[in-house]
Amino acid sequence: MEQRVFGTSRRTVSVVGQGTWYIERADKARALAALRRGLDLGMTHIDTAEMYGSGAAEEIVGEAIQGRRPEVFLVSKVLPHNASLSGTVAACEASLKRLKTDHLDCYLLHWRGEHPLADTVSAMERLQRDGKILSWGVSNFDVPDLDQLLAVTGKPTFACNQVLYHLKERAIEHAVVPWCEKHSVAVVAYSPFGHNDFPGPSTRGGQVLQDVALAHNATVHQVALRFLLRSPALFAIPKAAHAEHASDNAAAGDLRLSAAEIARIDEAFPRGKKPRSLPMI
Repeated sequence: MEQRVFGTSRRTVSVVGQGTWYIERADKARALAALRRGLDLGMTHIDTAEMYGSGAAEEIVGEAIQGRRPEVFLVSKVLPHNASLSGTVAACEASLKRLKTDHLDCYLLHWRGEHPLADTVSAMERLQRDGKILSWGVSNFDVPDLDQLLAVTGKPTFACNQVLYHLKERAIEHAVVPWCEKHSVAVVAYSPFGHNDFPGPSTRGGQVLQDVALAHNATVHQVALRFLLRSPALFAIPKAAHAEHASDNAAAGDLRLSAAEIARIDEAFPRGKKPRSLPMI
């Protein structure tokens, strides 16, 4: 599994990690098996949030990583309405309890809300000083949001920006990815296969994916995932509902596409015009 430096955290993290949105809706035994298989295959970056199942996803992750905590780069998120100075600290402590751990490797503000960024940043810095988090970041931040955050911190002390990114939604390539690359901030792609909208085999783009997959004895999902990881700033956190799916995701971490193959996929899935606002789900 390829590893990269995770933004300003300076930690080395697997390029393909494991998302857990809606994991609490899956069969619990299968969900646990998928997470553990992912760890076995080097997908040590596990992402969750207090929002997912109102904490149920964190509890599943906590059970999955018991006895293996040192190998995991564990990430969770605070909801915007909890992101006040005291609220962020309380939310983090609740997440730690559900995850059965004494620290997070990275803690994210899930999206912009009503609380001032300065208060959230102060809370993150307090949690970091107390050793409850080792780094922090944000999610669903567009360039104006990132500029405002940088004005608060003075320098890019935040490790990452987690954003929607898949073949049919490439808006972040216009400005967000370049901004993050310039400031050494990692970009984490959530929903990298789309939200129940992966290109079908009968579509032009789907045929291109199949052609490239055949050349590498890979799957179309592996090819799609590897395309998204072509920038050194990028990471991805696909969810796996079962162990076989986790194995499929992990294999993308070592896949290599040629410049010609990347160009074909790029043409088949044009990024389109820059939108007025950053897409998110």
